[in-house]
Amino acid sequence: MHIILLSGGSGKRLWPLSNDVRSKQFIKLFKTENGEYESMVQRMYRQIKKVDPEASVTIGTSKAQVSAINNQVGINVGICVEPCRRDTFPAIALASAYLTDYENIDPDEPVVVCPVDPYVEDDYFKALSTLSDIAADGEVNLALLGMEPTYPSEKYGYIIPENDSLVSRVSTFKEKPDKVTAADYISKGALWNGGVFAFKLRYVLDRAHELIDFTDFYDLRQKYDTLEKISFDYAVVEKESSIAVMRFAGKWKDLGTWNTLTEAMDEPSIGEATLNEKCVNTHVINELDMPILCMGLKDVIVAASAEGILVSDKEQSSYIKPYVDAIDQQVMFAEKSWGSFRVLDVQDESLTIRVTLTRGHKMNYHYHNRRDEVWTVIEGRGIVVIDGTQMNVSPGDVVRMPKGTKHTVKAITELKIMEVQLGKDIRVDDKVKIPLEGIEL
Repeated sequence: MHIILLSGGSGKRLWPLSNDVRSKQFIKLFKTENGEYESMVQRMYRQIKKVDPEASVTIGTSKAQVSAINNQVGINVGICVEPCRRDTFPAIALASAYLTDYENIDPDEPVVVCPVDPYVEDDYFKALSTLSDIAADGEVNLALLGMEPTYPSEKYGYIIPENDSLVSRVSTFKEKPDKVTAADYISKGALWNGGVFAFKLRYVLDRAHELIDFTDFYDLRQKYDTLEKISFDYAVVEKESSIAVMRFAGKWKDLGTWNTLTEAMDEPSIGEATLNEKCVNTHVINELDMPILCMGLKDVIVAASAEGILVSDKEQSSYIKPYVDAIDQQVMFAEKSWGSFRVLDVQDESLTIRVTLTRGHKMNYHYHNRRDEVWTVIEGRGIVVIDGTQMNVSPGDVVRMPKGTKHTVKAITELKIMEVQLGKDIRVDDKVKIPLEGIEL
């Protein structure tokens, strides 16, 4: 089975744990059997491999998310990087071209496309496998997975099948309705459109060539910023007559807000938090190194991170986005392919960061034009390279790098470094990557 997971934008509705770099699918909120926590993308990837160990998984995403994906899922997953955001049709077209031209997948192979962030169980992936088989049969050009509605939602579009069988031809599609109209749709057997599609690669590539002038994956990527922003539903699904939908009655939740996300949490708190016995339906997620105490709260979400602190009624938390858009703040936490960093202090001419490198990983060899840096090793062992000179470091060692100094570090064990950036013009983009020659790290 070939699966394309669409990994979307910043997910500001889950502020302060999500930001422009750390999208909601990378927040570790779900407890595993061994007591650790995993994110939505980790959970979905694990579930796919559990149901189908041989499944080929490709994640369509932005450049900003690549490091977090590599950090959380590893380097064996395929990643198709969108040069910019252009909605779901260009994203699916690019990923389909990536599979044929870069991964050399046969264009007649079936592919399933789905979002990376729904909360589902194993039966969902078994349904995806069946959907893939439907696409492979070739009796229809496009197969969708329709979710059995649990309430008249205004958040989803609706698929109206021709009959109530497990797999049916599609009668029509309906836009997101009001609650009364949604209830009427449901009474007629309508299903939620969860954005899950299955097709042969050749089918989508043919549709893409009809709408876009390109030769192959590399040409399409080069022209990507010129493409029209349009959804796969509008560009393809609603114009296709040979289309079927398969009903899915298993667990499926769109965890797009704090209210819906907390419904999937196994426990009322994560991190250092205490809730007294008078708290009802209250959840706390605390990423700070300080305690949170809640007393007598009802239907409340408390989320604390380096980005800020949210205290909200759960229902009201759905309306957070415009308030977060008005907050102008640099990213305070991010996961990288080599580990993670957390900003601890921001001053006019200095920035203090705690850097954690995963064992065996290293930064790119690089230098800065406008800032000096000082590294203090606080935990673990590593190897530092400064202007071509290699040295071992351990707790208490201090490394100074004036601007222009080429440097990198590799973690022998998990390595924690306190990094102080000094300068009048400290910017994220002040980083020049260069090849590390003559030294094997």
